[in-house]
Amino acid sequence: MSTPSDPPFAGEDHERHVGRAIELAREAGDRGDGPFGTVLVRDDEVVLEARNREVTDDDLAEHPELSLARRATREFDAETRAEITMYTSTEPCPMCAAGTAYAGLGGVVYSVSGARLGELRDGPEGIPCGEVFERLGREIPVHGPVLAEEGEAVHREYGAISDD
Repeated sequence: MSTPSDPPFAGEDHERHVGRAIELAREAGDRGDGPFGTVLVRDDEVVLEARNREVTDDDLAEHPELSLARRATREFDAETRAEITMYTSTEPCPMCAAGTAYAGLGGVVYSVSGARLGELRDGPEGIPCGEVFERLGREIPVHGPVLAEEGEAVHREYGAISDD
């Protein structure tokens, strides 16, 4: 696991960007999708954002992390993608982590880890995105949790986890 001072994290406001991802997660939850949101940041400025759309689009692959990784490959060259950090309300699942790796994004910062979400749901623990990156031979720094209480709260608000 990297530290926040490692590139591409240097100079970025983690709490502001994770906070925006959590806002997007609430918007997704408000319309009936799972509460997940993501922003892509370059030079401390949001360049793209997305909300979960699995239910809205009836497409199990419409996770915001994968959607943004795909958009980034269409909208930015490889050098620019390497300078982009993904900020997300919840650590990317293995599908999204693979998309992030193949897109060549420069880093990931999350609020709630997959392991913590699994623990809160009394379900299986997620595979850490850093492990997916490593297995794919990609060196992508990962940092989290950031604003963990706020990230867990959004899952509670939309019934994704219980208060027990």
